Amino acid sequence: MTEEIHITPNEYNEILNIQQEILNMIAEQKTTKNILEQLCKHAESLLPNSIASIMLLDNKTHLLNVKSAPSVPPVGHKALANLKPGPKGGSCGNAVYQNEPQYVQNTFEDDRWENLRELAVNFNLCSCWSMPIRDKNKNPIGSFALSSFEHRAPNMFHKKLLESCASIVSIVLKNQLNEEKLELNTEAIQNASDGIVITDKNNKIIEINKAMKNLYGYNFDELEGKDPKYLASNIHPKSFYKQMWKSLIKFAHWSGEVTNKKKDGSFITQWVSISVIYDEDGKIKNHLAVFTDLTKIIEAEKKLEYLAFHDTLTHAYNKSYFEKIVEEDNDLKALILLNIDNFSYINTAYGFDIGDLLLKKLSLILKDEFSAKNLFRINSDEFALLFDYEINLKEKILEIQNYFFENSVDIDVDDIKVNFTFSYGAAKAKENLLRKASAAVKNAKEMGKNKFYIFEEDEISDYKKRESFIQTTHLIKEAIENDYLVPYFQGIFNNKTKKIDKYEALVRIEKDNEVISPYVFLEAAKLSGHLSKITEIMIDKTFKAMKENNFDFSINITEDDLNLNYLVNYIKSKIQEYNIKTSRITLEILEGISSSGKDNHITQLASLKSMGLKLAIDDFGKEYSNFERIIDLDIDFIKIDAKYIKDIHINKKSYEITKALAFFAKNSNIKSVAEFVHNEEVQNIISELGIDYSQGYYFSEPAKIMK
Repeated sequence: MTEEIHITPNEYNEILNIQQEILNMIAEQKTTKNILEQLCKHAESLLPNSIASIMLLDNKTHLLNVKSAPSVPPVGHKALANLKPGPKGGSCGNAVYQNEPQYVQNTFEDDRWENLRELAVNFNLCSCWSMPIRDKNKNPIGSFALSSFEHRAPNMFHKKLLESCASIVSIVLKNQLNEEKLELNTEAIQNASDGIVITDKNNKIIEINKAMKNLYGYNFDELEGKDPKYLASNIHPKSFYKQMWKSLIKFAHWSGEVTNKKKDGSFITQWVSISVIYDEDGKIKNHLAVFTDLTKIIEAEKKLEYLAFHDTLTHAYNKSYFEKIVEEDNDLKALILLNIDNFSYINTAYGFDIGDLLLKKLSLILKDEFSAKNLFRINSDEFALLFDYEINLKEKILEIQNYFFENSVDIDVDDIKVNFTFSYGAAKAKENLLRKASAAVKNAKEMGKNKFYIFEEDEISDYKKRESFIQTTHLIKEAIENDYLVPYFQGIFNNKTKKIDKYEALVRIEKDNEVISPYVFLEAAKLSGHLSKITEIMIDKTFKAMKENNFDFSINITEDDLNLNYLVNYIKSKIQEYNIKTSRITLEILEGISSSGKDNHITQLASLKSMGLKLAIDDFGKEYSNFERIIDLDIDFIKIDAKYIKDIHINKKSYEITKALAFFAKNSNIKSVAEFVHNEEVQNIISELGIDYSQGYYFSEPAKIMK
């Protein structure tokens, strides 16, 4: 399949949301550690089955070390420590060495990972994409990477995501440097001409600096124990101080211009910045007031806050500000979402520059014409009107519809005039207001253009879960209809012959250069009734692939397949079609089917056995096994559940259970298979216990081609 050329509006919105949240965290002065960890988690959420990492160059050693990788265990941090940039230093080492993005699809074979091959195998890092982090002179100072547990190549969205995240890291690091400089400046202020007053939790003065003494003419013993209002000039109204304390209580900070009185009775006007200091229990410990000219700093803070809470194109409030103000109280509010119908066509017809001008003009109309408390730009083509007073949502929507029916939006460029229509979603609620309005917009879109839908409180109980199920079901239908279902083969190692002589067929969906794991879609396939169709396709495609070789192989079948009673005839027909020897075929069934299955299920399994097929019990030991039924069915293989194998080298309980299961299999003349063999230490124990076969990434990872 060809690489996706365009990035969708929704994907752009995902990147925009990350940028807005990080800006918000910077504005709220979150720690660099927390900001970078949050950035990594966001990136991981946009690439399932992956981990994100940030590595930085040490200025002295010129080696790379992990700065942030919240999903990587400490042993992984240690393994990556002191990585030398170079042509064989993995994706990150090459990204810094070449100062160019590196997209490695197969770390197990790519020459760029030669020096880190063991790391890739041990941690199952199948692919790794890395983007250089650059300083202001465009020199590499580190890397932002997404490593996947699957072999995959990035599409345009993933590349844009990596680029954006690397740029964000650069900004965060600059901000950290600025914060360190600010701390240095604060220390300088302590010894400069700025006055400082510290009070206790009861707002009684406990310390002043030398500059304060010089500015106001008071010695410390004259001010000790007094309230700072002792310095008040009384020219400010009571409301001024009331608002000051309201801000301190709510935001733990206040700054502004204050006129006070000195000891000699003269007035002094200064910028005063007051902060609340909390103890480790979150209780007020001190107040810190700095009497200085902080005009430039205040302007910078306001500018940063503005960027965090406003859309840069239309200057309307953004989604972050919406969430902030809605969370401040639980009052009933009304919200109308307006999703522009077919805005992508406007961009196509007129170009993005004209589209941006139209959005600016549209935002002014929405802000001025409809008496909303606030206007927000939620997404690229979606605005929101928030009302904090009682309104009739239907009447308000009809008012908006009528306005745009009678008026076009025009701009002073080539006399362009455009008539807009919207899909409207509205809701009144005290909580989850945006989610409910978004659900209403979705319903409105299904009705056609220029339609509206008003959310009713009792109509959606678990919208997110239902939406996820619907999307996954659509994916399954699309995969079946467009032949996206593909068997991947994982080798099974014969511990006696020391060779891989059989394979298990595992289902995957391949779509848009992405390999989708069955963990994503099998549960939805079962609930939606598509599981048996997937089994049919897997049997057909696996038999077709195995026609070209002599390997033994196994296929998973489910209780749904047995319930439909089609397997015996279907497998017979495929054996004849592809001329497959029945002795090569093993059917893997879950333990529960064999131990407590219906009589009809057991009859079908017996028929399949009589044809010469073998039976294997998958995930053996996961449930309460009926050992007698297993023997009666003449089971050929038991596959010991992965949860016992993966930690058998460090968990005594897992070792003893596995030992008992292996003993049972041997005494019952049933071959045993250990699943999830992932390193040499585990394999040595498996061999020691006399288990016949080993399956896992230590020997073979699932792939389209059998090796």
